[in-house]
Amino acid sequence: MKDESNSTQMSKAYAELERRIVSLQLLPGEVVSENTLSRDLSMGRTPVREALRELSREGLVVIMPKRGVVIAEIDVVRQLRLLEFRRVAERFVVESAARRASDVEKRRFANLTSEMLRASIAEDGETFLDLDRQFNEMVIEVSRNEFAAASMRLSQGLSRRFWFAYYRHSDNLSETIRLHAEIAKAISLGDPEAAGTGLNRLIDNVEAFTRATLDFESGWLSSGHGSTESDDI
Repeated sequence: MKDESNSTQMSKAYAELERRIVSLQLLPGEVVSENTLSRDLSMGRTPVREALRELSREGLVVIMPKRGVVIAEIDVVRQLRLLEFRRVAERFVVESAARRASDVEKRRFANLTSEMLRASIAEDGETFLDLDRQFNEMVIEVSRNEFAAASMRLSQGLSRRFWFAYYRHSDNLSETIRLHAEIAKAISLGDPEAAGTGLNRLIDNVEAFTRATLDFESGWLSSGHGSTESDDI
């Protein structure tokens, strides 16, 4: 029972810290401590420490022994490399989900499609951020492949944070949400080919969005909240 309680506490700490990082409540470059986070979350240090280790594996924080924890910088070029991986890995995941979804799961994706389309019409980025998290979790679950799931989980926080940091400076919010809805609809219909095609369209859209930030001269990058290392892409 104690192990289960510790695992539950870690999961709660992870979920809340990931939410704060992705939504920029904890800013890139900000230094925090286990003690401070434990007080903020009203949790012990052990579950917070374990949550931070998981976030470190996902590239969202950098743990500096005896100095604290740094919220990872936003890096446009690294994001482009991540998209190279996502194009291959996530196509496999969404196609697998479309093949393996049960009737109940297909109905869940149909409902999510409707919610996403409403968010698209309303251009509601904050609601979409939560819907995107739900979508990712559902796809991972329904794909029934633990190796693909582990890989996909490593990329989601960085991807969602990058999008949230910059989406207000773009005019493609509705289109991005609509493309997610297309994939959800394809899974709800059990159509792997349409799901894969939709994923390619989505990554094309996100890549164009990401490359546009390289020319963005104000906001996060120019104020020191991000990094544009000179690696070629």
